Amino acid sequence: MSFSISSLIPWGKKSESIINARDLYKEIFGTTNSKSGVSVTWRNALHVSTVFACARVIAEGLAQVPFKLYKKRSSGRGSDIADDHSLYELLYLRPNEWQTSFELREQIGLHLAIHFNAYVYKVRGLRGEIVELLPFTPESVRIVRDGWDRRFEVYDGKGGLIKVSCENMWHIRGPSWDGVIGMEAVKLAREAIGLSLAAEEHGARMFSNGARTGGVLSTDSTLKKETLDELREAWQSMQGGNENAYRTAILHGGLKWQSLAMTGVDAQHLEQRRFQVEEICRSARVMPIMIGHSDKAATYASAEAMFGAHVKYTLLSWYARVSQSASVNLLTEVERKEGYYPKFVVNALMQGATKDRADYYTKMCNIGAMNPNEVRDLEEMNPYEGGDEYRVAMNTEQPGGTSTEDPDNSDKQGNDNGDTAS
Repeated sequence: MSFSISSLIPWGKKSESIINARDLYKEIFGTTNSKSGVSVTWRNALHVSTVFACARVIAEGLAQVPFKLYKKRSSGRGSDIADDHSLYELLYLRPNEWQTSFELREQIGLHLAIHFNAYVYKVRGLRGEIVELLPFTPESVRIVRDGWDRRFEVYDGKGGLIKVSCENMWHIRGPSWDGVIGMEAVKLAREAIGLSLAAEEHGARMFSNGARTGGVLSTDSTLKKETLDELREAWQSMQGGNENAYRTAILHGGLKWQSLAMTGVDAQHLEQRRFQVEEICRSARVMPIMIGHSDKAATYASAEAMFGAHVKYTLLSWYARVSQSASVNLLTEVERKEGYYPKFVVNALMQGATKDRADYYTKMCNIGAMNPNEVRDLEEMNPYEGGDEYRVAMNTEQPGGTSTEDPDNSDKQGNDNGDTAS
């Protein structure tokens, strides 16, 4: 079997210059040092609480609302749930033998948030219909491109490659530079994540060393190497660690202690860590309040507006991206022409606010847009007889109705009675 080093480098990166063997190793295995000196990969990026929280916000946002298949009515107005289609249960409830729809979409969301790529294999039945959706991890999939033709190579974890055609792979892309593969989110935010990792390690080491970052024991005397080693070990055992913090040190033999570093407060350590939270949230396009990082001046009204902005400016773009990708990749052209389409039921996000739901239902019923049984259905309540009628307020017309009074006839009657317009 022919083998070349260039085949290991992901498509689209072969034009980048590889300076030495270390750079080649980093390209192959996805490890890249940030300017802070910390190696940043998707694995250790998840250990940053802000990165993981942002990924969870996006993933759970995709998973917590129902994902259903609909079909437009032949009249062209309105649509119905297409629960008679084989794809309906895969999207809404059970995509494969071991996952629920929530779990699969949560996994897809994590992959998109971290890698900007998600790969799902389409298992087909005897008639070519999709009967199962199996997710692959992004790091195990490689896209091979020949012009605009694509195929996928999946590493099976046992030293082998599985070749998958484009027709049998559901590839969901995040923001993409070339339109073929999504840009890697962790690499784009490498510096912010690297600095956050460095600050976290700095804080951990500061406390593990008794809340001091380091210093020097000095003396005018000449000490042997054995004496220096014993002195260093004795000092560390008595002064290092949180359990020894603030203990009184007794120096003898002319020893003197001199601190060489600033304290955490002097270095504005806490302010730096707070700023990194905002930097990572900015790169993930997630509002800081959604991960528990809020301004002390925030009020209930402003927080509520931020929650609404999160749905509008963060989640809606992901809903559109995934639903359109599902429509193109999971439905045939004939099915799309017949009116089938997948959709996230975003109204389910209102389930947490009883007052907001009540206000929304009241307004929709007052204008005749919803009937009582439709409201009861959304609230998981049984319908009642007569609840399918649309009703409006007393001071407005019946939906679709016309006025029973003819203004022309009224004018004629008024003139016949001898009344004149003033």
